Amino acid sequence: MRESVEVSGLVLRPWGAEGDVGAVLEAFAEPLMRWQAPQPVDSVEDARQWVRARGAQWEEGGAFSFAVVDGRGGDGAVLGNVTVSAVDRRHSTGWVSYWITRAARGRGVAIHSCRAAARWAFDDLGLFRLELGHRVNNPASCRVATAAGFAAEGIQRQKLLYDGVRYDVESHARLATDPEPTAP
Repeated sequence: MRESVEVSGLVLRPWGAEGDVGAVLEAFAEPLMRWQAPQPVDSVEDARQWVRARGAQWEEGGAFSFAVVDGRGGDGAVLGNVTVSAVDRRHSTGWVSYWITRAARGRGVAIHSCRAAARWAFDDLGLFRLELGHRVNNPASCRVATAAGFAAEGIQRQKLLYDGVRYDVESHARLATDPEPTAP
């Protein structure tokens, strides 16, 4: 199983490099990012634990998180994260999630990362179906999902709860047999 993937000037690699803790702390300082972690990431120690947890999940084989890094070799600036989680080997399914730093948004980073992670999950993990979901009030995430080849499948009413507010979620899926999406 490959542990890194190169695509469109980006490298997807496991979390754990020297600068990852600072990059995670900086990314989670943005208010909207608070929803992207199970616990707040407010300190260097929180960020260190977040990075360690990604490594432990990888070792356990249930979730595979990639730092999305600018440039060849995997030592450029961290631009985001893409994860294949909830891996169910019996049914060959997984769940894709991602976040992109404010500085990297609008450059196609999320689209390329999701496409590369999906191809990796199909080829390296042998998965057949990948799912993802986004709040219906997040049209940018919908554009990413669609451009990454994930077909919309329906609305899950009031699935997510953030700060006491319930949000509907649009579900998407991509199958290993689906055609590769065209360039964004």
